[in-house]
Amino acid sequence: MASTNFFADAARRVLGIDHQGTQSPPGYLPHDDFIDPYEEQEPTVGEWLRSLMPTKEGPLRYARSIFLCAEWLPRYNLTWLLGDSVAGLTVGFVVIPQAMAYALLADLSPEYGLYTSFVGAALYWIFGTSKDIVIGTTAVGSLLVGSVITTVQEQRPGIYTNEEIAKALSAVSGMILLFIGLVRLGWIIEFIPYIPISAFVTGASITIMLTQFPVAMGISGINTREAPYLVIINSLKGLPRTRVDATIGLSSIVLLFAIRYLCAKMETRQPAKKMVWAMISSLRLTFAMLLYTFISWLVNRNNSGPSPFRIVGKVERGFKHAGAPPMDKDLLELVLPKLPAVVIILVIEHIAIAKSFGRVFNYTVVPSQEILAQGASNLIGTFVGGYVCTGSFGASAVLSKAGVCTPLAGLLSAVILVLALHVLTSVFYYIPNAALAGLIIHAVVNLPTPPRTLYKYWRLSLPDFFIWVIGVVLAIFTSLEISIYVTICVSLALFLLRNARTKGEFLGQASIYHLPANDDDHPSSPDTTPRPVYLPLTNTDGSNPAIPLTTPHPGVFIYRVPAPLSYMNQAQHMHRLVKHIKTYTRAGSSNTQQLDKGQWLWSDPGLPAKGLATAEEGLPWLRAVVIDCAAVGDGLDVTSVQGLVDARAALERYAGGEVEWHFAGVDGRWARRALGAGGFGVPRGERDAEKESTGWYVVGKRAGDGTREKESSEDETSMEEGRGRKEKWVPVWRLDRPCFHVDLAEAVQAAMVDARRAEKREGQAGR
Repeated sequence: MASTNFFADAARRVLGIDHQGTQSPPGYLPHDDFIDPYEEQEPTVGEWLRSLMPTKEGPLRYARSIFLCAEWLPRYNLTWLLGDSVAGLTVGFVVIPQAMAYALLADLSPEYGLYTSFVGAALYWIFGTSKDIVIGTTAVGSLLVGSVITTVQEQRPGIYTNEEIAKALSAVSGMILLFIGLVRLGWIIEFIPYIPISAFVTGASITIMLTQFPVAMGISGINTREAPYLVIINSLKGLPRTRVDATIGLSSIVLLFAIRYLCAKMETRQPAKKMVWAMISSLRLTFAMLLYTFISWLVNRNNSGPSPFRIVGKVERGFKHAGAPPMDKDLLELVLPKLPAVVIILVIEHIAIAKSFGRVFNYTVVPSQEILAQGASNLIGTFVGGYVCTGSFGASAVLSKAGVCTPLAGLLSAVILVLALHVLTSVFYYIPNAALAGLIIHAVVNLPTPPRTLYKYWRLSLPDFFIWVIGVVLAIFTSLEISIYVTICVSLALFLLRNARTKGEFLGQASIYHLPANDDDHPSSPDTTPRPVYLPLTNTDGSNPAIPLTTPHPGVFIYRVPAPLSYMNQAQHMHRLVKHIKTYTRAGSSNTQQLDKGQWLWSDPGLPAKGLATAEEGLPWLRAVVIDCAAVGDGLDVTSVQGLVDARAALERYAGGEVEWHFAGVDGRWARRALGAGGFGVPRGERDAEKESTGWYVVGKRAGDGTREKESSEDETSMEEGRGRKEKWVPVWRLDRPCFHVDLAEAVQAAMVDARRAEKREGQAGR
């Protein structure tokens, strides 16, 4: 160990590194035998690297975290099986019409929706952390797939089929999501704000309803891939071309809403049968599809010519489209520009649904694991013919209401989908397209953000409200991709601006008194012992302006940094700090010569006009600076520490001597290390180490007794009692950096003590 220190010291001397510049002056530590020494171990690069190294148990723990089903499958029981069976079968019947309808929205034939939902239901239980999630087709995801297919077909018409484009998009999306999940990068979704997603979902749902309107009305010749406002304009112009499809489309919408309304009313009137009515409401989509399919069959069974309304037609039986996804280089180059929007929406939609159910039913959702389940479903789904899938809110709500117990319910839903693909394809032939369009419109009508939520946005944050409006307008008048990209960029720019322009506050001291309540819960007279608090001098916090705020001591300034200090905001903080202190103090000190006008910098504000401050003007000399770092957190970058060093140098030149800097609430070890490396934490002026105990904040009565009863070394009576009892006092932080303080009150007290001692020394020197 000694040899290591020797070589380290030798290397510092050769490289010219001043390692001692950040240490306390010799003899500063106390010699009282009743205070135990404490040497805080600073964090090191080796410690940081070791924290990143895998442990022996790491691979096994990682494998268990991947296959979470291994934790609960051994505890599976008959009660769970009963609940999962009912829920899984119910969702299976609900998903069938939804999946087929959404596949048409993606410009694919209906069976592709069934393939997609089958894979999500069959795989999610292996990886998922939510019992209520159903992975399958969604309206928004299908709309995005349809948009990508349209774009590729416009650029390379006829070269690739719609199915090939959809499978390539799903395969690449699955790879990306699988990678994010495996390396546990689920936390990156926190960088995507909620407001852009809310605006996107609203814009997408409006787009879906507008694009399905001409289908429900039987209006032909409408390009539904144009901007939504053009679709509705052209649809209105095409109303004279309305066909009999409108009867089916409009009546299906009315029927679905009527069933939902009736079931909701009956749930209220018959609470004992609430579950039954909820189940009927959940199956309304299936009932509507069966009804209109039966009507279509009656109309077309003996019809040798074309159907009077458009129907789905032939649906392939089984998994006829199974196979490896196409990975053609040219196709991938066409798909890649659309991937960011697709991946973002898939992840956000899924995690938002999973977390909402987790909050309701009191279980924890792991984002990385959910993304892993998504990635597996999207990648493996392409081999059986599926396209991109994510959590479906409608199907998940049905699963939850049906009394699901574990994620295994999805496997039972997959069984229903397999049966539908092998047994019911002949029935699917007669499904009217207008009925599917009505189903889609009914399914997405509740997705737009309701007015009460918009009003909440207005009250919570005006900038976020306007970002939402921008996103919806762009979605309707341009495209969904432009909407999501612009709103995310604007939100991130607003976030950076808020952090870069955080405004620090100078604080004043006020005395407050506790107002206890008596036995009748009425206020009684305040306590007579005051407690100091520190409030912004500018009253920006909304505190009562009638409360007088004072400086704790002339020349002592308290500055609060309200956010992490970084390269983005340190310049304005340091400028504000130095400018304010120069404005409210006079240059030099009582034992230095007053500067003449020729020595002032031309850039000092107002000084040439006002002249030099004199003692008669009442401005104090600068004594100490207290920085409240409670919001700074752990870790400071080089620019922020250098900004503090430069501010200290500027103020010491202004004051004509060294100025004490005290830091309150620097809780992070790396932050204390960074400030210590910048020369902070140690006293700047001449001090009597034997007599100065300022900053030695201690806890407990005896070292090693395990107690943590807080006391303070400022209490001389307690210290004298400690000497008499031979008890030890234990410091919270290292004693050789007494300018780092546990809280603001202790930092201000230490700064006041320093100021008084400086005044005393200057008075003695004057005599």
